[in-house]
Amino acid sequence: MADPAPLPSDPIAEAQRQWQEHGWADAADGMAAVTAIMRTQQILLARIEAVLKQFDLTFARFELLRLLSFTRHGSLPMAKASARLQVHPTSVTNAVDRLQAADLVKRVPHPTDGRATLVEITDAGRARVDAATAELNRHIFRRTGFAAGEIAQLNALLHGFRRDAGDFEE
Repeated sequence: MADPAPLPSDPIAEAQRQWQEHGWADAADGMAAVTAIMRTQQILLARIEAVLKQFDLTFARFELLRLLSFTRHGSLPMAKASARLQVHPTSVTNAVDRLQAADLVKRVPHPTDGRATLVEITDAGRARVDAATAELNRHIFRRTGFAAGEIAQLNALLHGFRRDAGDFEE
């Protein structure tokens, strides 16, 4: 599917103008910033999903595989995976179900906690996530559309916002 043709003007800038015209000038810049961040997220996610489609992965499943591949033993308790990925446990369960059906992960009993289940990456899962990572690095992460200085500034801004919002402690 081809990318849609660019719009003739910026709808967020128009919304910002309308916000000001309707008496919300004090909120117009904030509305435009939040809306632009959300639209940017949509654009980036669409690009990522297009790359991952060839690997039969969604970004959520990719993130879980990549997380597991970074661990010492290739496994984590499901609850810990949920916390590290900052998603609801149901989302991890759904991702694990799909990945397990594709033989990319398996569920194994926790060795010391009979109530917990570990999710463990398989060799096929490692191979798939490594190949997907190489393509994401080549097509997305090395070519974000931002200049190097902009990326550093953006990372610093978003890091501070997330910290101040209680996303993590330093």
